[in-house]
Amino acid sequence: MDNSKSHFVGQSKIRWLLNKTNEDWINLAISNPMEILLDHAHCERKAAGVALQLMFRYVSEPGLSEVLSPLAREELEHFERVLSILNARGEKLQKLASPPYAAILGKNIRKDEPLRMLDSFLVAGLIEARSHERMKLLSVHSPDIELRNLYADLLKSEARHFGIYWKLADERFERNSLTSRLEDLAKVESDALVKMHHEPRMHS
Repeated sequence: MDNSKSHFVGQSKIRWLLNKTNEDWINLAISNPMEILLDHAHCERKAAGVALQLMFRYVSEPGLSEVLSPLAREELEHFERVLSILNARGEKLQKLASPPYAAILGKNIRKDEPLRMLDSFLVAGLIEARSHERMKLLSVHSPDIELRNLYADLLKSEARHFGIYWKLADERFERNSLTSRLEDLAKVESDALVKMHHEPRMHS
């Protein structure tokens, strides 16, 4: 990859988000720190599952497992770190109603290959990009020093994770069709957040 492409990947993590998180979400999140933390644990667990699912779905795809296996492992390490903080504060992992965000994005993944592969990479990348944006907000606005430090540490990985999914797509699909589809899905992502889930969630 040349330097110009590396720069593009590095900057895309925020560029592709069409709207910024509003103050209503920030206020809801910092008023419900443990529920956000619990939801964050589920997000890390699900992110690991997405990487593993893609590995199994495209088991013969050259170079895919070599990238996604360490990504899944890192997501699980993050899950364990969040779980440890929950446990230390007397909380246990439990079921939590999910906002419609991921389901809305998932419904826009096309069924036929190779378009399904492309959309799967891009949807996963957009979710990572939004996670990065929101962790950054929490790292600034959370009044809890331990949680502020947690989100500050983890957001660095979320930015890199978008780049991983972008690169997987960019290596396999023509750039113009890739960016055009990413623009479409970014609009879906933005619209999904407009329909705000009024319970405190990372992606509400």
